[in-house]
Amino acid sequence: MKALISKKYYQYGSVFGVAILIAFLSCKPSKRIKSSQPWSVRMTESIMKRNPEPWMIDFRKTPKWEYTQGLVLKAIMQVWLSTGEDKYFQYVKTYYDQFVDKDGNIMLYKLEDYNIDRINPGKPLFQLYQETGQEKFKKAVFLLRKQMKMHPRTNEGGFWHKKIYPYQMWLDGLYMGSPFLAEFAKTFNEPEIFDDVANQFIWMEKHARDEKTGLLYHGWDESRQQRWADSKTGLSQHFWGRGMGWYSMALVDVLDFIPEDHPQRQDIIAILNRLSTALSKFQDVETGVWYQVVDQAGREGNYLESSASSMYVYTLFKAVKKGYIDSKFIEVAKKGYDGILNQFIEVDENGLINIHKACAVAGLGGKPYRDGSYEYYISTEIRSNDPKAVGPFILASLEFEAPVN
Repeated sequence: MKALISKKYYQYGSVFGVAILIAFLSCKPSKRIKSSQPWSVRMTESIMKRNPEPWMIDFRKTPKWEYTQGLVLKAIMQVWLSTGEDKYFQYVKTYYDQFVDKDGNIMLYKLEDYNIDRINPGKPLFQLYQETGQEKFKKAVFLLRKQMKMHPRTNEGGFWHKKIYPYQMWLDGLYMGSPFLAEFAKTFNEPEIFDDVANQFIWMEKHARDEKTGLLYHGWDESRQQRWADSKTGLSQHFWGRGMGWYSMALVDVLDFIPEDHPQRQDIIAILNRLSTALSKFQDVETGVWYQVVDQAGREGNYLESSASSMYVYTLFKAVKKGYIDSKFIEVAKKGYDGILNQFIEVDENGLINIHKACAVAGLGGKPYRDGSYEYYISTEIRSNDPKAVGPFILASLEFEAPVN
């Protein structure tokens, strides 16, 4: 079990605290645990060896300012905070030093694209500014904030996913933009932003939640113009695993910043409770993980998927430990984490950690056109070491390894 307890905990914890942690978060040991290092560190080390330059994350051949790099680098920043190992901080900083010039301009970023995905890599900038005091990182944060001030919205006020996807809100977009805005609001004392952030979740759930299952449809088209959208509801057809994963992670992450006394904080916690309850009902009984199309277990072509499973486990662990949801969900999280280790994690002959069976990408509309059908979701490429599984696995592992407050 020592391998599953962070170095930071050993630095500050007590023997009694370790005993409590083990009793609370214990799960049957994985046959793959053959190292004194925790899984969060082992995966981070594997990323750094596979990607000597951080822009290479996501199988890149050329640099790009992308949400996937932001996801993984945010997770690695958390590993740095947990371990205190400077090499992790420096690895993250290398990416941002390459992309952000002295005036805060971001290489290869175009504000006028109004692509909410491009906000996500901005999340580590807050920590970088705090640690280094370099004004370029602060200026880059304000540049991304400028995009969100002008970002196109639905008539109600929800952010479009991208300018090229007019009048559409996708579950993915809540993760890309809302935690960034919430951290900006707290860091730079703009409390009015909290109202906007809370409303994004409230509106998304209002439109996307299925009353029967409690699950959320992937996308909503206010205009009802898209072929993938129901002509009456504007909703897409299916409950895509990672879509709800993005949304669930966004919920627990924005709560790190929204004040305790904010009038809509309890609304966000209530949404988190409803979604946690729904997801727990669709956890695969045998394996403990979740399917690509969440409510279609056993249907031909459907498969157990690693990115969504990792996102849900991260959400549940964090939500229980923060007191947002009932402690009964810890068993769902523990079973899910054990399932991830057994179903998806492999240690290769070089000692590198691999995570398998991740959906490479899924979206709606575009060219070629993605119709949101069941056949579409099960036919997308399946990859190993996809950053959308790697990052959440690190985050889930950190939550598993961290002490209970």
